[in-house]
Amino acid sequence: MFRGLTVTKSDDGAISASIGQLDDSFLPEEGEVTIKVHYAGLNYKDGLCLNGLGALIRDYPRIPGVECAGEVLESSDDRYKAGDKVVMTGWRFGETWHGGFAEKAKVKADWLVPLADGLSLRQSMILGTAALTAILGLQALEKCGITQNSGEVLVTGAAGGVGSLSVLLLAAHGYEVAAVSGRIEEAGAYLTALGAQTLVPRTELAEPVKKPLESARWAGCIDNVGGPMLGRIIGQLKYGGTVASIGNAGGNDLPASILPFLLRGVNVMGIDSVFQSYQSCVNGWNRLVGEFPLDRLEEMATQITLDELPEAGKKILEGQTKGRWIVTL
Repeated sequence: MFRGLTVTKSDDGAISASIGQLDDSFLPEEGEVTIKVHYAGLNYKDGLCLNGLGALIRDYPRIPGVECAGEVLESSDDRYKAGDKVVMTGWRFGETWHGGFAEKAKVKADWLVPLADGLSLRQSMILGTAALTAILGLQALEKCGITQNSGEVLVTGAAGGVGSLSVLLLAAHGYEVAAVSGRIEEAGAYLTALGAQTLVPRTELAEPVKKPLESARWAGCIDNVGGPMLGRIIGQLKYGGTVASIGNAGGNDLPASILPFLLRGVNVMGIDSVFQSYQSCVNGWNRLVGEFPLDRLEEMATQITLDELPEAGKKILEGQTKGRWIVTL
């Protein structure tokens, strides 16, 4: 038996989350590796899953939690043995497969990566999918030629998990960072401490595109919001500017003009962190260990218990969380 959180759906369609004891038989038979979960991360997707939104979970009951870190209990795959420390992200873990909000998880060996040298399990979840996504965003900007001399790089949703880590990562690499937040009064000092040099109130970018091209300001952007804000930013990019498009908290529609693409040669690079290859994930984690200021991680970490998770899932959807929230199992 092990303790975990499950999301269920009643006959009338109501979604509810409950915490209790689960039998090992609850875990999927197909997984080759059983993990003792030490930590899980709380992401925006988890907030959706915990509250029955987004159609991410189709089959109930389900243990949500899109990422976790822990220790191998047993493995039928030769790549892992009992005692190995591992990290699990992506592959619709916690959506179509039982996830990390439980004391045990059972997964496919192909989805796991070994814990990178120099990281603790706790640090790996403060970083989590958010940091892996942030490094993929930085790599997209680099691929399109955005350098420290190109000008300001904008980060939207900057007080959230991916946003906070993006600000810290970009600043550590010497970029001039502008941070967008709807909570400047509350989060301004936090974002400045992470390395943001300019604070941009969300209201300045929240309205849909007013004209096809606006004054060119941003060399690049790591965007966690999408929707009208992304459309507005595209029209403000400098010639050859690039957006790494990561999230859609502001909606799926993109009200934008084709002119910035034709007249300024701007780029929008879609970032997917769900189905990255094993080697891409290993490279990303190794780069994080080598280039991320790990001593700054605790500044953005809030640790909660499994019992606090349902309420935290509501807060992340309401934009009431800051930095990275991790669940200790």
